Amino acid sequence: MTTKAQAQAALLAIADAIVEAVGAAPAGIPGGHLYAMLMPFGCNLAAFEGIMAALVKTGKLYKVGHVYMVQQ
Repeated sequence: MTTKAQAQAALLAIADAIVEAVGAAPAGIPGGHLYAMLMPFGCNLAAFEGIMAALVKTGKLYKVGHVYMVQQ
């Protein structure tokens, strides 16, 4: 059974991995590509949109059109 703390730690690890991946791409990464990378791990569209909205809202990422980027 997964505890709340384990679930929170997993979500933070996923968010950090997304930010790291986007930061490694100078021109950013389209949202569809990020979603496609997470789908095999059971991430549905609603969860993906929630994660990405949180990353944008907290300033970890920003979005131009459909492309996510980090502040350089």
